[in-house]
Amino acid sequence: MTTEKLISDDGIRNDGRKLDELRKIKFEIGVLKNTDGSAYVEWGRTKILVGVMGPRESHPKHLAMPDKARIDAFYRMASFSVEEWKSPAPSRRETELSKVIREALGPAVFTEYFPRTSIDIFIEVLQADGSTRCAAISAASLALVDAGIPMRDLVASIAVGKVEGQLVLDVQDKEDKEGESDMPMAYMPSKNAVTLLQMDGQITHDEFLRSIELLKKGCLDVYKMQKDAIEAHFKVNASNTEEA
Repeated sequence: MTTEKLISDDGIRNDGRKLDELRKIKFEIGVLKNTDGSAYVEWGRTKILVGVMGPRESHPKHLAMPDKARIDAFYRMASFSVEEWKSPAPSRRETELSKVIREALGPAVFTEYFPRTSIDIFIEVLQADGSTRCAAISAASLALVDAGIPMRDLVASIAVGKVEGQLVLDVQDKEDKEGESDMPMAYMPSKNAVTLLQMDGQITHDEFLRSIELLKKGCLDVYKMQKDAIEAHFKVNASNTEEA
């Protein structure tokens, strides 16, 4: 029985992409009515909805910080988001990714402007096909902008994997499961600041350095799409205001 090759002899991945090519990404801002800010992303076949509430009075009050806002993230995967239905109960992985996403976004927010408040980020994965944490971080950054929360910069995120001995950008689910490594990164381009860097698997020192360059390239591509989405959103809002 032969195993399906994930990368062809001429360097094309099984979804038709080159090694350093992103999947098709589409961001939308302001998609939810009952939140302070929201965003939606389609990242290949991954689909994620994000809502932000706050800054608002912190509950419970004893968790409030006197000198800054508290950021909480709640990452959840819908039961139907994966091929084998998952339990609706929060999993250990969802709890871990909630913490990872909160810590990736925290450095970008001017939390010191809003002492004793909380900023809550709700992430719903509607369909998963790899790199959900990267898509969630990138979309949540836009939802924070939509909520009017001051930020040092947008946070863009992408992952590099090692698949069949080759480094690939923007890892999809099959590559993640069958590859040799996975390295997600979150990045504030205008500050040249990394807010998240994780690694699962094994790579050489040279591969690590090349991965960082690929990650920065990918984050800059995502960053441009984020800025384009913001520009399109506020152009529509301005046009609607003028018509009114």
